[in-house]
Amino acid sequence: MQLKRTIGYFDGVNFIIGTIVGAGIFVSPTGVLKYSLLNVGVALSIWTACGVISLMGALCYAELGTALPLSGGEYSHIKRALGSLPAFIFIWTATFTKPASNATRALLFAEYATQPFYGVCPAPELLKKCLALTVLWSLGILNGRSLKMAPWVQAVFTVLKMMALSVIGIGGIVLLVRGRKENLGRFENAFSSEIPDASQIAEAFFQGLYAYGGWWSLNYMAEEMINPNRNIPLTVMTAIPAVTLFYLLVNISYLTVLTPKEIVSSVAVAVTWADRVIPSVAWVIPLSVAASIFGALNSSMFTLARLSYAGSQSGHLPVLISMLNVHYWTPAPAMIFSTIIASIFIIPADLITLTNYFGFSVWLMIGLTCASLIILRYREPNLQRPYKVNGKKS
Repeated sequence: MQLKRTIGYFDGVNFIIGTIVGAGIFVSPTGVLKYSLLNVGVALSIWTACGVISLMGALCYAELGTALPLSGGEYSHIKRALGSLPAFIFIWTATFTKPASNATRALLFAEYATQPFYGVCPAPELLKKCLALTVLWSLGILNGRSLKMAPWVQAVFTVLKMMALSVIGIGGIVLLVRGRKENLGRFENAFSSEIPDASQIAEAFFQGLYAYGGWWSLNYMAEEMINPNRNIPLTVMTAIPAVTLFYLLVNISYLTVLTPKEIVSSVAVAVTWADRVIPSVAWVIPLSVAASIFGALNSSMFTLARLSYAGSQSGHLPVLISMLNVHYWTPAPAMIFSTIIASIFIIPADLITLTNYFGFSVWLMIGLTCASLIILRYREPNLQRPYKVNGKKS
């Protein structure tokens, strides 16, 4: 029994965009600008460079995904290139770090979903954790019972979050065209402020790359992609440039309405932007952020179940997790397994603890996967590669 190929080009684009665009673009501009020392030109350059780096990484993953179209993403590639022991360490590390990421998203969703109802007062912690658990299990049941509903939900919430980004981006462009001289001056003298040093630029890159996190998600479902040789590279080349363009427009909009100091002092810059531009309906932005996080959580849970499923098939996780629901053709046991672990993280932990827990390990996994690409190039030169990063097929 195998997973069916039901994910096409548009579903793949929705999953990549839906995973990348979470809370990052609504909060990360503060960190990027802070470590850029309020230098507008440097900050916008870093946002562009982060998009290019993400695209390069995704193209490396696309080569691995077309050559080895298996569920499990990085786990399957590391196992083929580096052996069973590194793959075993990877799967057991990911078994806890990736549910921690999902727990973070669920808590962020609860934070933004409850904010409009409490105004300036903080929502009760118990309420936020109960809402996070409710959302987590609702998506877990949905993904475990229906192979068609999960991509449909992903498409709907991807459209909603791109509409929210469009409102901010287009609104900023209109204000920039009609704006005052001081607003235009921020861009005319974009590099006039102090230039950050190397360590500060590295910190700014870390903040920006956090907002692009999720570009690697497509490889987890390569086994279910229709015509993966064509759709995996095409999906990557469509989704990530689109996200980069929207991110630049949104940052320009923020800088049009707010000064760099106001952005740095804001906890959620998108909410501050809404209070300044559309105060009568500013509550729409927190709900839009919540919808954005909801879509990212749905995509992350969908892909995480495929990782557990692949690890169980190789004997690195209990065999029960590799079983499929024969009525819906979904890895339901793997979905339940990952949802239980994420629920455990929600109960005692807070956002900062969870973010620090999974942040470093994610980039270590990406580094090992990219190393696998190089190793396979030398160890298996005759492996069929329908797509290669350098453009030459084999």
